Amino acid sequence: MVRQKSWLPNGAWGPLEPGTTVDDVAEQLRYMMSRYPTARTRLRFDADGRPSQVVAGSGEITLEIVDAGGDDPAAVAEAVRLRLQDTAYDFTEDWPIRMAAVRSGGALTHLVVVMCHLVADGFGTQVLLEDLATRVTTPIPELQPLEQARWQASPAGQRQNTLALRHWDGILRAMPARRFPDTVDKPEPRHWRGEFQSFALGPALRAVTEQTGVPPAPALLAVFAVALARVTGINPVVLRPMVNNRFRPGLDRVVCMLAQYGLCQLDVAGASFAEVLDRARRGAMTTYKHAYYHPVELDELVRRVVRERGADLELPCYFNDRRADTGKASGEPAPSPQELRAAAARGTFRWTTRQDVPFEPLIVHIDDVPGAVQAIIFMDTHVVSPADGEALLRGMEAAAVEAALDPSAPTGV
Repeated sequence: MVRQKSWLPNGAWGPLEPGTTVDDVAEQLRYMMSRYPTARTRLRFDADGRPSQVVAGSGEITLEIVDAGGDDPAAVAEAVRLRLQDTAYDFTEDWPIRMAAVRSGGALTHLVVVMCHLVADGFGTQVLLEDLATRVTTPIPELQPLEQARWQASPAGQRQNTLALRHWDGILRAMPARRFPDTVDKPEPRHWRGEFQSFALGPALRAVTEQTGVPPAPALLAVFAVALARVTGINPVVLRPMVNNRFRPGLDRVVCMLAQYGLCQLDVAGASFAEVLDRARRGAMTTYKHAYYHPVELDELVRRVVRERGADLELPCYFNDRRADTGKASGEPAPSPQELRAAAARGTFRWTTRQDVPFEPLIVHIDDVPGAVQAIIFMDTHVVSPADGEALLRGMEAAAVEAALDPSAPTGV
């Protein structure tokens, strides 16, 4: 995160209970800053620009009070969120949490909070919100970032890092150099964001899990890999799935940034969906095991492999499954083929952003939304054409429906 300058500040706002005072809000901020070491973390850079994290034992932070005047307090809260979120961080001086309260007619009406990934990833943020709701005072987990750093420097931690880098090295050296076919058109602006709302992907994946026993995460990985191979014509498929690392002992309830991208290779050609699903299940376990590593050393490894294999080596796409689906039986009857096909026909796709600010060549996020699953694609249209980007997301849904209808059917790759 630090090396990529990708702080990803995320903000939210909401109404306050009537009668909430400035002292009440200040106590919330004080609670977060006091309880979580990552909230008190800033950066120090050496002469070569390499960062280290510094955890403060105490300090002061500003709670901003914004008067709405005659404006809609909710609109003011959204404007404050955007301002706090878009204002650049100086991480040698600034705290990673920013908080403000909106006041209207002399009363506090809304709370605005912005924090970046120096504080927590998605799972850590959920823990923080649960703690904040009840103001728990039980001790925080022992493996806070400073203790994690000590373990990472230990012989056991170094062995984990060595094994992870060996896993990456093997795949990077063996994978096909080209990941995407050449694009003909070169749109400007070149970096696009799109959204696909699928009403069939969720039910289809649940049906796949119930029929095959493959958990939802590797099942989604499998159908995405099939879709990517169909669109690009390139096999085996190599992906970088996001891994939360919360399964590691002592890390499930730590408020910090633990998620890292893994590396997974799947052969989806000449096989049935059932075979690919089983490969994805086994491949996912290997990927998770090797997604805890020293990011600077990984960067050095990637640069070395690119140098040795040549500049034509294209790195894999990023895949981030953020759904909460646990794979437990829903109790609902399995959807019929007609219901799945009807649900697929309702899917909608739209491009939402075209910009000059660069994205990675291809990133796909998967989220739960009410009544559907949403896939978000970020892409460089000079690497992946807009038509292929849309086809990839729709193809993921189509592959899931095919697998749900007949797991023994061939992938067609």
